[in-house]
Amino acid sequence: MVLSPFEASFAPALLVCGAALAILPFCRPDDSRVRVVLFTLCILLGWRYIAWRFAESIPPLAFNAEAIGAWAFVLLEAATTVSSTLAFALMSRVKNRSGEADRHADWWRPKAPPQVDVLITTYNEEEAILVRTIGGALGIEHPSLRVWVLDDGKRDWLRDLCTRKGCHYLQRPDNSHAKAGNINHALKHLATLTRQPDFVVVLDADFVPHSNFVTRALALFHDPSVGLVQTPQHFFNPDPIQSNLRIGSAYPDEQRFFFDHLLASRDAWGIAFCCGTSSMMRWEGLQAIGGFPTDSVTEDFLVTIRLKERGWRTVYLNERLSDGLAPEGLKEYVTQRGRWCLGMIQIFRGPSGPFSKNPLSLIDRVGLIDSFLYWGVTFPFRFACLFAPILYWWFGISVVNATAPDVITYFVPYFLAAMIALNWTTRGQIIPLLHDVSQMLTMFEIIQAVAVGLVKPKGHKFKVTAKGGQRDRVTVQWGMMRRFGLLAAATAGGMIYAGLADYAPQGGAGDGKVIVLFWSFYNLAALALAMAVCIELPRYRQDERFWTDEQADIELVGRETIGRTRRMRVLDISLGGLRMWGAVDAVPGAPVLVHVEGVGPVQAVLVGQADGAFTLRFIEDAQVRDRLIRKLYSGRYSGGARSISLEKILTGLRARATR
Repeated sequence: MVLSPFEASFAPALLVCGAALAILPFCRPDDSRVRVVLFTLCILLGWRYIAWRFAESIPPLAFNAEAIGAWAFVLLEAATTVSSTLAFALMSRVKNRSGEADRHADWWRPKAPPQVDVLITTYNEEEAILVRTIGGALGIEHPSLRVWVLDDGKRDWLRDLCTRKGCHYLQRPDNSHAKAGNINHALKHLATLTRQPDFVVVLDADFVPHSNFVTRALALFHDPSVGLVQTPQHFFNPDPIQSNLRIGSAYPDEQRFFFDHLLASRDAWGIAFCCGTSSMMRWEGLQAIGGFPTDSVTEDFLVTIRLKERGWRTVYLNERLSDGLAPEGLKEYVTQRGRWCLGMIQIFRGPSGPFSKNPLSLIDRVGLIDSFLYWGVTFPFRFACLFAPILYWWFGISVVNATAPDVITYFVPYFLAAMIALNWTTRGQIIPLLHDVSQMLTMFEIIQAVAVGLVKPKGHKFKVTAKGGQRDRVTVQWGMMRRFGLLAAATAGGMIYAGLADYAPQGGAGDGKVIVLFWSFYNLAALALAMAVCIELPRYRQDERFWTDEQADIELVGRETIGRTRRMRVLDISLGGLRMWGAVDAVPGAPVLVHVEGVGPVQAVLVGQADGAFTLRFIEDAQVRDRLIRKLYSGRYSGGARSISLEKILTGLRARATR
């Protein structure tokens, strides 16, 4: 049997898929030996593709538009492959410290329990957000605990709230150095106390800790070289991508890949780093470095480096120990990512950078380079991928001068191997189209942040990620949508121009023109999704409801019904009330006593009955509300999808398209 060149070009891709189907079902994703083989294959196939690109698919270097465009694009590809190589190498290992935390849970006994101080940093968050965080922090189970609210907003009502709740309140005369300065002011105050802390927990104002947060994180400090324990950030609300595309129940939030997998892999290499909130630090280490550094807008990453320079390690406990609020608006989402990028570039260019004279080890420097390449290369490359087909259709400039069989032979095996490796190790968390959309949404701001950070690394203010506020109406981010609309119009218009005007691009793409055509349609689909995200749907966060399937006892409060309880199924629950399946013999406004598991008896009133269910509203009670906070924000009810459901994604996108 003789295969045509086109048919033969599929052989490497089929070999990759066949090997994966034959071997991976019998392996464990945390087996380092399998991961090494898998990611080594990805690296080799990636550089095989780059070697072919330089050898056969670009024109000779010359001073003309096509040569400049082709060489610029292939150099970006090569830089992206360097970044991927480092990322794949880091992901060849993974560390799970849960067993270590189990074994050393009581390492400090029989001595007195260490003093742990919880610092809640706040600037402009509303009361509903802070009540949750304070209530959760006060519910932490540890025999020697103090909770401090660090108010950079100087709000009298917050001082009063702290007094009522029984936690400490601190404010400072100015707002210098933003969050880092706020924490440092608190550290100076703690240093004046008779009983100074042994360990300090840092929480953002919107992160609710679970009751076992201190117990689990403290266990890893059995090792005297550990200066900081970072835990993952989980969210009880959908991020803008999940919310605006209606895929919150089908697609994990954008941070899950980083916290569930990448940071655990970095920990295996000893280069995990502080991510700000939900971290615990050794007081001795913080004192040794003079508190939080203020020469970067990402003071959290830099505190790890400063601790490393003094011999203290940062480790990662990959357990869900807190739940927080993901950026609710697209502007806030973009602002947050831009700040992370700028802070990383500041560190890269500063005295703690990988090429500066400092005590950092080789692997620490590799980790910094990996982080820099992610911000500095990935997003410019994403823009180049959107712009390249436009150059072809309008100006005949081909950045990839190759036939379709060549692209299938060299690029497709690498792409498939990378997707198989990433989805197998992450249990199916990567969908290329949605992953690309998440990068597209922030690429303009991140490209700008990279340029600004490299040219002027100092003198930038900390930009706060706004939380809360009214989000009960459709909001269109016209500025962002306009960018994606222009790219989509230029792509579609170029395709029409090259077709209807009988214009034949002179870029020499040959039968590879079909590749550019596929590339263009893919870009149009991604741009359409990005524009859909720019249309922000209403959010009603004031009464967040969590779906559940638990039982609760209810008792109608009346002379003739005293002592009569019925066990019924709860459909959803919130801080404001719950909805139950069934019916009750009462009218709206009737008093009801609900026995909620983990909370106790809660007074409520009947709101109404419809569709075989009835709704109860809880009567406001501060103590009951705190118990509800600790129940609802304990990780049991929150978090959305942890794996991908293609069926639900398509259903959500279809619903979004018809709205």
